[in-house]
Amino acid sequence: MNCVFRNALPFVTMGRVVKGFGRGSKELGIPTGLPFFIVGQVIKQFRRGQRELGLPTANFSEDVVEHLPKELDCGIYCGWAKVDSGPVYKMVMSIGWNPYYKNTKKSIETHILHEFKKDFYGSMLKVAILAYLRPEKNFSSLEELITAIKSDIQAADKLLEQPEYQIFKDNSFFQDKNGQNNKYINGHKT
Repeated sequence: MNCVFRNALPFVTMGRVVKGFGRGSKELGIPTGLPFFIVGQVIKQFRRGQRELGLPTANFSEDVVEHLPKELDCGIYCGWAKVDSGPVYKMVMSIGWNPYYKNTKKSIETHILHEFKKDFYGSMLKVAILAYLRPEKNFSSLEELITAIKSDIQAADKLLEQPEYQIFKDNSFFQDKNGQNNKYINGHKT
């Protein structure tokens, strides 16, 4: 993989992994290790977000998951997401093993706080992870899991309204030239 460095933070090129384990920002209230940026193609994976939970998710490939930094703990995160050249929306993301489903492989599942009219498998998804909401945990029932996810969505929606998180919605990471997906990470061509 090719790397581009900005402020001594590595970014691995688009399509597989973009990693930029950040230093955080005390001034902005962003935790150490964040923001973290990922870009990759949306794949078909478990297909249970919409079917079982009523909360569709966009999933990254195993290659992306395998290259996450060890410092990025399993858990629930929030931030911003963009599909192809569309608008930037709030998102909630699960990184981990999804113990309720007893996954054998770690996954990244992104729920975008927007109702899309159709699936977007094969599309390019960009995410900026800004905040850690809670650790991953198991649930005794599907209803309990759904309640927790809905609570995470409410927490993310409220948190991302704060000015220190709003500024990331317009981050250069999400910018496309002429409506096309390019290979820019934080304004640097990869």
